[in-house]
Amino acid sequence: MSAAPEPRLEQQPYRWPVPPEGGWTADDLDRIPGLPPHTELIDGSLVFMSPQTAFHGRAMRLFENALLDQAPADLDVLREMTIKLDEKNRPEPDVLVFPVGANTGPRQTWFRPEDIVLAVDVVSDDSVQRDREVKPRKYAAAGVRHFWRVEADEEGSRSSTSTNSTPP
Repeated sequence: MSAAPEPRLEQQPYRWPVPPEGGWTADDLDRIPGLPPHTELIDGSLVFMSPQTAFHGRAMRLFENALLDQAPADLDVLREMTIKLDEKNRPEPDVLVFPVGANTGPRQTWFRPEDIVLAVDVVSDDSVQRDREVKPRKYAAAGVRHFWRVEADEEGSRSSTSTNSTPP
């Protein structure tokens, strides 16, 4: 062990991914090296998530656990998996409910919209417009049957849930 710097451990400058002409595709999301966790694709643009608040983390845990406790045996619940809505959109809801048969294995990184029974998004300060306006519209257009949006009050001590349902 030495105090001398080791070149292989020195921090390399980060190179932001440069979008191709026409924007990124849903399949690109799995191939772009070095993306931060929970990166979404909205309209061909990469959307990076800000750090989560305590309310956000607790709300996700509450919904995941409650839904797991109540779901019938043919449904499963996961946190933070993307839905490949179309070629240019792959959002990541906070909690998903889907048929067990939609799970393709341990390397799966996304679900098809028709397999989603419920998508839950907990609104963050930086995602208000996306979670209130953009995602519900895109989920409904792609065939996601049910969407819950969870928001904290001003003090962050209570939440309200809005629903969006489309026929299967």
